[in-house]
Amino acid sequence: MIETTFGSRKPIIAMIHLAPLPGSPLYDKDGGMQKIVDLAAADIEALQAGGVDAVMFGNEGDRPYLLKASPQSLAAMSFAVGELKRLIKIPFGVNYLWDPVASVSLGIASGARFVREIFTGVYDSDMGIWAPDAATALRLRADCNRTDMKLMFNINAEFASPMGDRSIAARAKSAVFSSLADVVLVSGPMTGQAVETANLKLAKDALPDTPVFANTGVNIDNVADILKIGDGAVVGTHFKIGGDTWKPVDGERVKRFMDKVGKIR
Repeated sequence: MIETTFGSRKPIIAMIHLAPLPGSPLYDKDGGMQKIVDLAAADIEALQAGGVDAVMFGNEGDRPYLLKASPQSLAAMSFAVGELKRLIKIPFGVNYLWDPVASVSLGIASGARFVREIFTGVYDSDMGIWAPDAATALRLRADCNRTDMKLMFNINAEFASPMGDRSIAARAKSAVFSSLADVVLVSGPMTGQAVETANLKLAKDALPDTPVFANTGVNIDNVADILKIGDGAVVGTHFKIGGDTWKPVDGERVKRFMDKVGKIR
């Protein structure tokens, strides 16, 4: 399933961070949707030239983040993905922060091969008390006959702390058992901050038969250790100019990283 969905064994999924969409405070009204599409197209070109295995669209620029998608931002993201998917030659996925039902809807509409989001748990977050709805998202996928589209469950959300005292291992096992996660993701505390390898190992030991990926903070210095434990990784910030989340993709950083991954694999 890993190779079929993500294009490689131990895949590297690169983020396409969309600029702020209509309705968000930082949206560039003068540049409009065309600027969003043009910036993302340049990132796609650099990521594919650098040899990543798959890409994933995310509305990273839409700060402060919503727990339920707005109509205008979800429509805008759908439009952007529709415009850009013709450029993509590798598997792609989608993620609307932080709404699992919107993310699955977007994946269905765009023909994405996979979707990432927080699907389970309850969190004390920067966005308020956060209780995602896995049941509705999974039923939507089934009702639309897209069970081929794999769902990646991030089990320890960025910008948030889980309520309750269940361990990483318990949350990982429960996400698969009760909510049918296809892939489990383990994150650090914020975008760009490294996942604790100890947490990654706890999740993988609990789920020997389910793919477990590192979701944040993977870089050229720690990727070897990450891939010794996990089954793949999502990379965003490290591929940007100067390692700055909000800068364009640096093609040379991507190539150096993927050359190292090639040797590891």
